[in-house]
Amino acid sequence: MRITLVTETFRPEVNGVAMTLGRLVDGLRERGHVVEVVRPRQAHEAADAAVPECEWVVPGMPIPFYRSLRMGLPVTRRLRRRWQSARPDVVHVATEGPLGVAALRAARSLGLPVTSSYHTNFHQYGAHYGIGLGRSLALWWMRRFHNATRRTLVPTRQMVDELAAEGFERLGVLSRGVDTTLFSPDRRDDALRAQWGAAPEDVVVLYVGRMAAEKNIGLVVAAFEGIRARVPSAKLVLVGDGPARATIEAAHPDFHYAGMRRGEELAAHYASADLFLFASVTETFGNVVTEAMASGLVVLGYDYAAPREHVREAENGYLVPFDDAERFKARAVEVVTRRADWPEVRAAAARTMRGCTWAAIIDGFAGVLGDAANENAGA
Repeated sequence: MRITLVTETFRPEVNGVAMTLGRLVDGLRERGHVVEVVRPRQAHEAADAAVPECEWVVPGMPIPFYRSLRMGLPVTRRLRRRWQSARPDVVHVATEGPLGVAALRAARSLGLPVTSSYHTNFHQYGAHYGIGLGRSLALWWMRRFHNATRRTLVPTRQMVDELAAEGFERLGVLSRGVDTTLFSPDRRDDALRAQWGAAPEDVVVLYVGRMAAEKNIGLVVAAFEGIRARVPSAKLVLVGDGPARATIEAAHPDFHYAGMRRGEELAAHYASADLFLFASVTETFGNVVTEAMASGLVVLGYDYAAPREHVREAENGYLVPFDDAERFKARAVEVVTRRADWPEVRAAAARTMRGCTWAAIIDGFAGVLGDAANENAGA
């Protein structure tokens, strides 16, 4: 097939959406499909910077509340002209911004089939930035957008049920895999732990992700403070960056701030820690959970999204009722007191992830795109 993927974020940006889409695109190309990625030019890219032949870059502007990334402008006419001369079999839109809307309009005007995927709970972000009226408007917009496509793919069965209750139609599951060659307990590095000031027997608590209000990072800090009150030698390592970093760093200069990490460096940071705290309440999935489990960490997370899909209570990780902050903090301390159980829990977490490969997920994605293209051809 000739496939066009339209997205506001793509590699080398470091976030779950960009990582997932990169995996899907690579897998589709390995299977012989021709995939073009349409994306905005990001702030770090010069106007004359070289772009891979398989990508088409459009002008962009900063995304509110996420200014490290840019969203594409509504270039409907340019997309229509491009697709008139090089017609794709199917257009897949991964983000609901102005560029995604332009792609939907251009494709429909040409009679091209459009599928979509749902990656971000934007309607939940407003509460973290003092915008109380944003939820209903954002939800209305996303429902209107996705219901105009032939199929909307979401990462979990739970999300299918939740979005269906909100009026979303034609939903399907496109889960997430994990690279267990990269993310593995074998990446543990005692020298790296020593850089963090951690002795072999010390507890290292890890956070990986954007340091921002919508990630509930304040609860991670509070839970760690409870752990440290019980185990004074415990260390907190934060991997990532974002608008909350400066405030946290000023208040807690004793934490270790690793900044952005990629590839083998990121994998070593995972495997060299012990306990992973997943406190976010706005995720559609949470790739960091599967990466942590594959790396052999003890995971504590809210009972939704990736933890609900993969964590079996007290067997390969630990769960807390959704959005119960007090229980989360108390459970974090409790889990640390059960360190005798950790070797079995860590081994079980790594075993669980060995069965979560990308191959079957990419095959399923190709099948959905093929169905949409075939339906259009037969119409």
